Amino acid sequence: MARYLLDTNMVLSYLFEPDELGKNAAYILNDYANQLYVSTISIQELIHLHRREKIETTWKRPEDILPEIDKTFEILPVKKEHLMTYARLSVAKSHNDPNDHLIISQVITERITLISTDREFRHYTKQKLSLIFGS
Repeated sequence: MARYLLDTNMVLSYLFEPDELGKNAAYILNDYANQLYVSTISIQELIHLHRREKIETTWKRPEDILPEIDKTFEILPVKKEHLMTYARLSVAKSHNDPNDHLIISQVITERITLISTDREFRHYTKQKLSLIFGS
């Protein structure tokens, strides 16, 4: 069994636009032998985006998001170990998103693979980030 953490953009694609997934990502995400995780950081981002009406989903209310995510994915909460990795992370100058930095820190600490369409994540592979581009 392989373990993967989906970035926020991949959660949206998987749930609402599966045809937009790249071939490699679709294969991984549809293999039931794989364990799929979503960070609590991504859930917070989804709630925020929903409240601001920045995403189109079938969720009627922000409080609908967590139960729906919990049905499909394993939720990875932020732990002390993740915060220690976050404190040590060498941040790329072109990448100024603290939520992304914490997700990267979770993936590095847990030794799992991140699936994302965000090209900024490539800057962290030298810091033991295992990454698959989702498109």
